[in-house]
Amino acid sequence: MRILIAEDEQELARGLKFLLEKNKFTVDTAFDGAQALDHFESMEYDVIVLDIMMPGVNGLEVLKRIRKTGSNVPIMMLTAKAEIEDRVEGLEAGADDYLPKPFASREFVARVKALSRRNMGYTDSLLSFGGVELDCNRYELACGGETVRLNNKEFQLMELFMRHPHFVFSANHLMDRVWGQDSDADINVVWTYIGFIRKKLKQIGGDIEVKTVRGAGYSLEESRC
Repeated sequence: MRILIAEDEQELARGLKFLLEKNKFTVDTAFDGAQALDHFESMEYDVIVLDIMMPGVNGLEVLKRIRKTGSNVPIMMLTAKAEIEDRVEGLEAGADDYLPKPFASREFVARVKALSRRNMGYTDSLLSFGGVELDCNRYELACGGETVRLNNKEFQLMELFMRHPHFVFSANHLMDRVWGQDSDADINVVWTYIGFIRKKLKQIGGDIEVKTVRGAGYSLEESRC
């Protein structure tokens, strides 16, 4: 899942990015409203976090412009303004949530998770395909009593595959969804991590596999005996 954080306090933005990446999100950052709009126009996000008090185009204006496009992406306003009037203005402009500063990091992460799962229609934290299960809370794959833990990018890829079995994802799509615009990684990193996932599926004796669809991409399929 991809998150956009628009926050002009760069140290805070990087701290929030770190928190979300620890929780297996892909995160892009913008440090003013204009950058936030540029990101929005070029990429699909599951949640957008907007600080209201940003230079140039403020967060409320960014929110209004996004809503004018017809987008229903969940948006959380993050700001030092805590008065009821300010909250009402943001919610009436189309915000889905409002978190005044200062805030607890655990609450921030929990709210982003709630918004992202509501947006995608995700209510389950345990996914299954074939005889393999993916625990989205523990970031573990399991099959027949064997378990293996996934790292950040492995989990994001596997969750995408498990939620959409048989769907063919291009390498570029996977690159965009998992590594994001802030990444300097080469497209070959997708192939590398697909290899990691294949090894871990074999490690637990999984009866599913990530297959290469020549000229198209990758899809999660049940293994043939």
